[in-house]
Amino acid sequence: MEKIALGGTGIEVPRLAVGTGTNGWAGSSDQTRKGFDWLVEHLRLGYDLGAAFWDLADQYGSHPHAKEALKGIDRSRVVILTKTTAIEYDEARSALERFLRELGADYIDIVLLHAKSSPDWNRSCRGAMDALAEAKERGLVRAVGISCHSLSALKTAAEEQWLDVILVRLNYAGASMDARPEEVIPVLRRMVEKGKGVLAMKVLGRGPLTGEPERAIKFVMELGCVHAMTIGHETHQQLRENVRTIERIEREVRGCGG
Repeated sequence: MEKIALGGTGIEVPRLAVGTGTNGWAGSSDQTRKGFDWLVEHLRLGYDLGAAFWDLADQYGSHPHAKEALKGIDRSRVVILTKTTAIEYDEARSALERFLRELGADYIDIVLLHAKSSPDWNRSCRGAMDALAEAKERGLVRAVGISCHSLSALKTAAEEQWLDVILVRLNYAGASMDARPEEVIPVLRRMVEKGKGVLAMKVLGRGPLTGEPERAIKFVMELGCVHAMTIGHETHQQLRENVRTIERIEREVRGCGG
């Protein structure tokens, strides 16, 4: 897969991140529940296929799996994204220190405030935002942002200078989205114009669109306002097939002179 600049973050990412959080919360997910060895193998498969972009979270319990998967791999060749539910300064600082230990890493590429839905998240989470900004200055984090769970929170994110990266629910059918695609997409276009990195989740609508994965993936790739997408797979074969789909679409775009 090709790599693309993630907005103005200075980070290059493949079009696909390996998701680890399907139905994830309270320390587990569909992927972690498949067993430790399965997810380690899955992350390494993503790396081998060119999807060296791992979407983790404290709430998924997937840090130990990533730590194991990194063994024998050049850390600098993997983009690691994780998320925290911290709100206060001390809480976020402590969480980040723990994340680094759990990952066995000396930096994390992207840290997001997890599942923000309030329009005033940038006020209620100011302490955590300050802690992540300091970590960024110290080189412990390369980019910061939020995973978004409402249109109002997304609109706030579009105007928030602190934010480098947004992770937003997006698909052609509006399934499991925060609003209709035609309401979300213009906000994402504004964010790209401002140099923000835009990542899409729920590209397959949390399941309903899995029967037409190529249509769903192509829709997001052709928008021009999404840098990459994260998909949680239930099998290694699904990951292989989605990588092939993305590579085929990339070839089509190159063939058209795009």
